[in-house]
Amino acid sequence: MADLKLKMATGDYGHTRAMKDGTVTSERVEFEHVDVPVIINAFRRMIRGLEFDVSEMALSTYLCARAHSVPITALPVFLVRAFHHGAMVYNVNSGITSPKDIEGKKVGMRGYTVTTGVWSRGILSSEHGVDLSKVNWVVAGDEHVEAYNAPPNVVSAPGDGDVGRMLKEGEIDAAIAVVDDPNVKPLIPDFNAAAAAAYNDRGLYPINHTLVVKNELLEANPWLASELYDMFKASRKNYLAQPLPSDPPTSQEKIMLAGRPIVGDNMLPYGVEANRKVIETFIDFNVDQKVIPQRVSVDEVFHPDTLGD
Repeated sequence: MADLKLKMATGDYGHTRAMKDGTVTSERVEFEHVDVPVIINAFRRMIRGLEFDVSEMALSTYLCARAHSVPITALPVFLVRAFHHGAMVYNVNSGITSPKDIEGKKVGMRGYTVTTGVWSRGILSSEHGVDLSKVNWVVAGDEHVEAYNAPPNVVSAPGDGDVGRMLKEGEIDAAIAVVDDPNVKPLIPDFNAAAAAAYNDRGLYPINHTLVVKNELLEANPWLASELYDMFKASRKNYLAQPLPSDPPTSQEKIMLAGRPIVGDNMLPYGVEANRKVIETFIDFNVDQKVIPQRVSVDEVFHPDTLGD
């Protein structure tokens, strides 16, 4: 019998499947896998109620939660990554002709601290000179971290909070969202080329989700961080040793494989050193956007026993 049985919530990905189907096991840990069909719903449950022992977590949500003393610690396991240059869209009737034109406009999104939003705003600021403080950010829901207070130029959406409908009907001018409408266009027209340039020039391969563990378990079991990290790496190795699917079974795998023309076979880099530059950039974006109050070092963010790889 294993030393610990842990309740774990992660999405259904090829690179975690070996842990879920029992291909990768441990003599010290076994798991109760909790099915959360829309994995982002697990983030709120973990942050507000510590409902799971181990949970997938949006990276910006984790940084914000950490700043508000939520007792969890991340391991450098990066379960979801995506390029975000194409995440920003605008209504062609809004008068917007370039990214900088969103200054003074209303831009909708699901939540201000959402990771895709942080990356998108960082792209607008760092690559297009947008003054983020001059944009009116309209959020459709509350933040996972209940104690967080957004900047004064962030307001709640009125009515039903349907970002897509508001953009189509002109209640907002642009959005960080997926909106299918002929009058809605990408804010960065050639976004794939822009994403490739950001990767090739600055090594930016954005991280969306990491993995967090309750501090009380890490403190009571000093071996646990390394054991979990090794298991996730073994599961990833198992996945990458197989032929990659031409028809990915999950939407997140489709997103990951869509980035393959840019990153090649290096689709799932784990570890601090392989990702230090991109994490530093993301931390800077979070500070600049007032998601977290001050800069933290990369080594502070992840468990010390997982920094060596």
